Amino acid sequence: MRIARLKSLDLHWREDGDPNGMPIVFANSLGTDLRLWDKIIPFLPASGLRLIRFDKRGHGLSSCPRPPYTMEALCEDTEEFLQQIGITNCIFVGLSIGGCIGQLLASRRPELVKGLVLSNSAAKMGTTQMWEERIARIRADGIETMADAILERWFGETFRQSDEVVLWRNMLTRTPADGYIGCSAALAASDLTASTSGLSLPVLGIGGEYDLASPSEVVRATTELVSGSRFVEIARAGHLPCVERPEAYAGHLITFLKEDLHVGTV
Repeated sequence: MRIARLKSLDLHWREDGDPNGMPIVFANSLGTDLRLWDKIIPFLPASGLRLIRFDKRGHGLSSCPRPPYTMEALCEDTEEFLQQIGITNCIFVGLSIGGCIGQLLASRRPELVKGLVLSNSAAKMGTTQMWEERIARIRADGIETMADAILERWFGETFRQSDEVVLWRNMLTRTPADGYIGCSAALAASDLTASTSGLSLPVLGIGGEYDLASPSEVVRATTELVSGSRFVEIARAGHLPCVERPEAYAGHLITFLKEDLHVGTV
């Protein structure tokens, strides 16, 4: 385990793969930690790629400041973290709120992001009212009372019947309430349509057939804001396709690296 000591908080992070390879930075979704990406790591090349994952503020083993948070603050955390570990040019893979962080980072620091993967994400995720209602309920009753409804948005029915879903439920319900509320507030206040429309870099959008949190048509619409982008939908997967269909997910990443970003060592 590693900790990056930033100016205002500490971020937990992990590195796999080739320390001299092309940096691929993974940003996870609301209510998960960096273990979200565990299943795809074995399907990615062991050489040529430096695979970097981190827990955003309020999640996993990172610091949990008091809410609310802003998308700008989440982006600044990421920017400072990458600077601290010496990343000057990366491919950014963001899922859900992680994709929002990636969109804003690419807009603020275009020289830092060579390529962007928007997985199950959008320029505007949900409505302000929806997030405010969720925040109020979690403040009153805790995450546990919403867990089953959230899992229905995360996973297809078959996966929800498996024993493994218990692990994801535990990860969700053990997320600090302040961290979940803080990131929900960031999503409530954020609309990245204008800044994402101005991006000029290779973009891959990934949707899940059963995703109820960020339906494929929403992910596709955001992806198409960037000229020359491509979109794929992963069948039989919900909001976290890297968990339900890791081999297919990794395959799309590898194709993007080869065909759009010309990463020759993949």
